[in-house]
Amino acid sequence: MTTVLCFGDSNTWGFDPDSILAPFPRRHPSNVRWTGLLAQSLGPNFRILEEGQNGRTTVHDDPLNIARNGRDYLPACLESHKPIDIVVLMLGTNDLKSLYNLPAGEIANGVGILARMILSSTAGPDNSAPKLLIICPPEVGDLSHLPDLDAKIPLGRSRSRQFPRYYEALASALGCDYLNSQTIINTSTVDGIHLEASEHTKLAHAIAEKILSMSA
Repeated sequence: MTTVLCFGDSNTWGFDPDSILAPFPRRHPSNVRWTGLLAQSLGPNFRILEEGQNGRTTVHDDPLNIARNGRDYLPACLESHKPIDIVVLMLGTNDLKSLYNLPAGEIANGVGILARMILSSTAGPDNSAPKLLIICPPEVGDLSHLPDLDAKIPLGRSRSRQFPRYYEALASALGCDYLNSQTIINTSTVDGIHLEASEHTKLAHAIAEKILSMSA
């Protein structure tokens, strides 16, 4: 059995874009989320662990939401699920928020801190480190029709477009696997951040191919 931990934010949790203005977020069903589709695609010899959280950052505390710092939660997450064969890490979109005021390169550095924690851990088989797949988050779409969100993530499209070169360089430096989701999926026109069902399907297929090559 190959255990795969998917550590991410709302696009790993499965946030439904149609609920962006609802009183509370709604989640795509398990058979729509890319994590659920990944499990279906890979079959019974793989165990997929969903660890997505709305608003999760790489290494930053959110003063308006408690317990969103990925660095704080990751060690316990790795410990509780070990042994883990592969970690899929997709974070960075929430680091674009204005309250952090971070350029794309610094956001990638936050991903690097988490990546090194994973690669130096004993959360893998026989107390080794798990393998790591770093995924560059999707490009942020047009937010102009949602002024509150546009103010929260200023210049989201142009800043997120800078992610791939930094994420790819990070993965290369660490010697881990890499996937650029921006060449595969697009965020919803409804909210510019989250994924429609069709995009979850595309992402699941691409990740499944990577996982199979990593576990061969």
